[in-house]
Amino acid sequence: MFFNLFIDESGDHGLNNLNPNFPLFLLCGVVISSGEYELLRQDFNTIKRSIWQSENVIFHSRDIRKCEKEFKYLFDLVLKASFYQQLDNVIASRNYRIIASAIKKDNYIRKYGRISDDVYEIGLSFIIERAIFFLDDLKIKISGLNIIIEKRGKKEDKKLEEHFQRILSRGTGYVTPERIQAYNLSIQFKSKKENINGLQLADLIAYPIARYVLEPHRVNPSFEVFKHKFYNKNGKRYGLKNFP
Repeated sequence: MFFNLFIDESGDHGLNNLNPNFPLFLLCGVVISSGEYELLRQDFNTIKRSIWQSENVIFHSRDIRKCEKEFKYLFDLVLKASFYQQLDNVIASRNYRIIASAIKKDNYIRKYGRISDDVYEIGLSFIIERAIFFLDDLKIKISGLNIIIEKRGKKEDKKLEEHFQRILSRGTGYVTPERIQAYNLSIQFKSKKENINGLQLADLIAYPIARYVLEPHRVNPSFEVFKHKFYNKNGKRYGLKNFP
């Protein structure tokens, strides 16, 4: 069986500009088998065709929340309710697992300073590590794991590719390189314009997770839809980590 790991972010990964209203960087990963991903892709396209008569619409969390661009139609409250119901049904019903890394930047800066390890790389290492744990737990033959990340820029993507290669050759603190290499990992950088539904799913769930981390007791209906999708082990939520 082949798996994909779609990764998207919420918040700014930089440490120089700290937004007091959103002092968080969250990296969100979605682990999904190729067969289940095809069903998810069809479900998302069905929603797109039902409202926009086109599969070319790109689900983007911020645009949806603000009713901007294609989502200006969501000012129609009846259409908005139907859209959210369809979207929630797909997100809740499809079989995938969430692994997310959250870094509260104010705490991180106080502990490590502004000149420290790249928070994106820290998040990626954690997500890959826990993805390996998850695949191990399945106890089935895995032919490969393809990591798909949204492009950020040539310099940033090159730096992340180099970090990925270091993970392959050195492993992490908890996973040996041999254990990682056994899953035939690969990595791809894709543009948002390429309309990758897996990246759109990661984008849709990243922001509600970030809000949950910042305000765990605040009402968060979007988070409630998928909170059972986190990778859990022995009753513990292994799929969400707060740093530091």
